[in-house]
Amino acid sequence: MSSGVDVECAVTIDRARDEVAAFASDPDNATRWYENIRSVEWETPPPLRVGSRLAFVASFLGRRLAYTYEVRELDPSRRFVMSTAQGPFPMETTYLWEDSPDGGTRMTLRNRGEPSGFSKVAAPLMAAAMRRANNKDLAALKELLEAGA
Repeated sequence: MSSGVDVECAVTIDRARDEVAAFASDPDNATRWYENIRSVEWETPPPLRVGSRLAFVASFLGRRLAYTYEVRELDPSRRFVMSTAQGPFPMETTYLWEDSPDGGTRMTLRNRGEPSGFSKVAAPLMAAAMRRANNKDLAALKELLEAGA
């Protein structure tokens, strides 16, 4: 039985796919819609591309987390994948954007990883907390973009 965490959430946003993808994949916007992300710093010069490295500071389950994501895939307006191998909880984050039938954009946010140590024991709790946080973050993104951000 896998002790991994795999959380996938989605939202439909009443904005064009290019607009949603450009905003969501811009690291400089992360603190505007991710409640738990405190800061993002570029470790490699912009623009965003495969190999770009971004230092994040976040708060999750009452703990301060600092980690560096590396961009693994970037297919503008379709797919964005970044991952970190640091710390007790290596993680991969994937954004997918698809046209929705009503002319908006369906955005899927997926986080998956293989915790080790204590994090492995806490994986079910972490998955539930991540699902709540991701749904809240996607709702914030929807609200921001539909308000014209």
